[in-house]
Amino acid sequence: MTTCGERIMEMLAEYGIDIAFGIPGTHTIEMYRGLQSGRIRHVTPRHEQGAGFMADGYARITGRPALCMTVSGPGALNIATAMGQALQDSIPMLVISADNALPSRNLGEGRLHEVHHLERAMEQCSRWSHVLMRPDELPRVLARAFSIFRSERPGPVHITVPLDVITADASHVEPVLWPAPVRPAPHPGALLAAAERLNAAKRPALALGGGAVDAADDLRALAERLDAPVVLTQNAKGILPPDHPLYLRGGPGSEAARALLRDSDAILAIGTELGETDYDFSLSAQMLDLGTGDLIRVDLDNAQLTRMARPAIAIHADAALFAAALLPLVEKGAHGGADRTASANAAMAELPDRGYGAFHAAMLEALPDLYLVGDSVQPAYAAPDHFHPPAPRSFATAATGFGTLGHALPAAFGAKLGAPDRPIVALLGDGGVQFTINELSTAVQAKLPVAVVIWNNAAYEMIAMNFRDAGMNPIACDPTHPDFAALARSYGCHAERPATLNELKAALVAAQDRDAPTLIEVQEADMLAPAG
Repeated sequence: MTTCGERIMEMLAEYGIDIAFGIPGTHTIEMYRGLQSGRIRHVTPRHEQGAGFMADGYARITGRPALCMTVSGPGALNIATAMGQALQDSIPMLVISADNALPSRNLGEGRLHEVHHLERAMEQCSRWSHVLMRPDELPRVLARAFSIFRSERPGPVHITVPLDVITADASHVEPVLWPAPVRPAPHPGALLAAAERLNAAKRPALALGGGAVDAADDLRALAERLDAPVVLTQNAKGILPPDHPLYLRGGPGSEAARALLRDSDAILAIGTELGETDYDFSLSAQMLDLGTGDLIRVDLDNAQLTRMARPAIAIHADAALFAAALLPLVEKGAHGGADRTASANAAMAELPDRGYGAFHAAMLEALPDLYLVGDSVQPAYAAPDHFHPPAPRSFATAATGFGTLGHALPAAFGAKLGAPDRPIVALLGDGGVQFTINELSTAVQAKLPVAVVIWNNAAYEMIAMNFRDAGMNPIACDPTHPDFAALARSYGCHAERPATLNELKAALVAAQDRDAPTLIEVQEADMLAPAG
């Protein structure tokens, strides 16, 4: 007999799932039986939130979903925060939770891990949440999940599988995959209208988000043909290399970037939410002010085309298909793009940075192919203006959108599992790292040589600044912390405390040749000039 749990794992392997994160539980045993074939690697985190963050990190660097397996109740609700972060950032993730048997679901009888209508709770942090009612539904339920991953705006999918369904005989269920729908191509009329408006523009600009990273080559060519400055969100970093004359070195929330966009007579925005955490964190109005130029907006999610800014032309399409179709329709122009970009970059260069620029430059000098995962921490907040990687899929941060703390540590471990040959660095504060520091144990067991940089200022400094801006002394913003180096060594990690940028670079390089994480604790006072 082949149980439904076994059939699930067999079909997921056929769909390309090659890694699963989970903590075994009484109700998930039959899914673990399906791991015995060895086609899917299993990694055991120390908390389900860590499982979700690892799957998030894996998907950000590879573009592919990973699997998370939980029990219902505490397991599912523990992973909900990680799913919320992935939902906000459009990161694919498949979460399967075992639940009580169908006859006893939602009766309030005190069953193990009981949650009333688990699927309803999880739909708040999912693109789709569904209960598998019988094994025969499995092929089309998985087809729906992978349709979301491959042809829609991605995000977490949650599938609840009751215990009597997991253990049911699924020998008769053919493990045949359904073809995935193709992503939407741009409407020909809308495409021509966009080309005509861009060809007529005198001061065009591009605003690119994370949804555009897989169209990087065509978008670089498009920017060059239009002679248009390019503004990149944090998730879009690397679409243009830092030495490109059309690359604006400030993030879209910088005054230089906002001024450039407001001065443009046509803005082509692709794969970006135009959200406040990228474009204007002080946003007080309901809509983003992009000036009076025509906004041409392209997004895989048609609902996104109605949010934050009214477009002159709204195009529901995949970024790569749109860019490839638009490129031959655009005329080569001379619009002073390099000069406009240089002027904005000069304005950025005049702003004080206290040393964040040197800090980020040092990391890239040490590890040119670096993939940096930033938490909600001061140097990650500075990254939009100061971290300039040479290629896409080189930077991730939880400081946008959902804004979780502790994401970077397990996400960096997931990234290393997805790209074992790339140097991976997690960057967290002394407060945020305490949310997930137990996952060091996971990385030691998995032999992951990730550099974990802790930025120690003995504070939740951003919140403390908010208190001071509100005319108050900070309250509850001074968390105590352990001896991080001693704690790391107790887990089996290496630990270093560099006091200069040169020492930091040496520590980052040395971390790559080990078989376990290296915790690198830096004091903010050693890295930055005094405030004021």
